[in-house]
Amino acid sequence: MKQPHLDILAFGAHPDDVELSMGGTIISLVEKGFKVGIIDLTQGELSSRGTIETRKKETEKASKILGIHHRENLKLKDGEVQVDKNSILKVVELIRKFRPKIVFAPYFVDRHPDHENSAQLIKEAVFFSGLRNFHTKNKFEPYRPHKIFYFMQTYPFEPTFIYDISPYFELKMEAVLAYSSQFYNPKSKEPETFISRPEFLNYLKARAEFYGFQIGKQYGEPFYCEEKIEFDFSLYLK
Repeated sequence: MKQPHLDILAFGAHPDDVELSMGGTIISLVEKGFKVGIIDLTQGELSSRGTIETRKKETEKASKILGIHHRENLKLKDGEVQVDKNSILKVVELIRKFRPKIVFAPYFVDRHPDHENSAQLIKEAVFFSGLRNFHTKNKFEPYRPHKIFYFMQTYPFEPTFIYDISPYFELKMEAVLAYSSQFYNPKSKEPETFISRPEFLNYLKARAEFYGFQIGKQYGEPFYCEEKIEFDFSLYLK
């Protein structure tokens, strides 16, 4: 069964998770000519602000800003992301369908249970997607991506590497703010949340500056890999 392949597939537990954590990286990779897709595991229906329909429209707007090649929502239950057979099967089918070389997932220690469970779900699905005798409804060929890279959400970690997003930070923030229902609006009458506080966007910028500083750049996004990754001297011998 022939399907269009993607170079990179990023999984987020909720719409806006990928934009917040690695939007600059996504924009950079698209600009470099890579085919990039995003899978939102839930519709974010438990959010205190906005509606499913509102977030769907915001996701479409953000996706256009990012320039990605594919996006879909798996429609798992928000607040109930589980590492179960049904969820693993759904993710395995997507991995086999799009055959990405690299998968991005939420870091596995976080304040939100869905983020932690999503990390384990993606990790297990990546493994099982490579097993010939792990059968799914659609008959895609077994396939396993080369690497899983985890992106930072709430809790910090010691990065395996930091990606320079200096030329793309403003566009990243434009994609983030496409989710206008979720962030600070002095006219909003909806409940205040962790990310709708006025200081949250300042925090987001400060974190990008902090990690950018560590690599001598203006802005950076941190990533973690459980495996060792190959070093390329050509980066410093240009």
